[in-house]
Amino acid sequence: MGSREEIVAAAAKVMREQGYAHATTKAIARAAGYSEALLYKHFKDKTEIFMSVLTERLPALGTTLDELMSSAADTPLAENLARLARITLSFYLESFPIAVSLFSSRELLATHRDRVMSRAGGPDVPLVRVSAYLGEEVRLGRVREDADLDAAASLLLGACFQYAFLASFEDREPSPGELDQWAERLAGTLVVAVAS
Repeated sequence: MGSREEIVAAAAKVMREQGYAHATTKAIARAAGYSEALLYKHFKDKTEIFMSVLTERLPALGTTLDELMSSAADTPLAENLARLARITLSFYLESFPIAVSLFSSRELLATHRDRVMSRAGGPDVPLVRVSAYLGEEVRLGRVREDADLDAAASLLLGACFQYAFLASFEDREPSPGELDQWAERLAGTLVVAVAS
């Protein structure tokens, strides 16, 4: 593993333990076993490190959506939605403890929001992508043409986010079986609402 990958791994650990707001670049560099100067050779700022943690160290929501877009027809709708719910649950469970401290200060949130939005990587991206995936299911004739795709995507993502929030609040780690069961329940409920 190269220094960049070690820095991202250390950042994920530090951010999980301390939250984004309190995870300094100095602490990240120390946890990785490198100087802060080396950290800045790989990353412009802490926001770039955070974005790398989200895309490289957390469950691959974007990759799953790419795969669903290209192979939706190969698997039944309920299975696709359960897979999407499972990866979304995992993503939010991993990212919630990291990102929650962004809301500790309006100034910190505003600064972070400006930097993230300038990179076209805001929290609205999953909503847009899930809605686009559901549009592919409409094209395949498995989701009703009159279904509100944005609302359906919001329901799926919102339910997953709420689940992650409660698990984080209760300081509990759901078992893989529990996540699978909840993902299947979410998918089943959504299928009833939107399937043609």
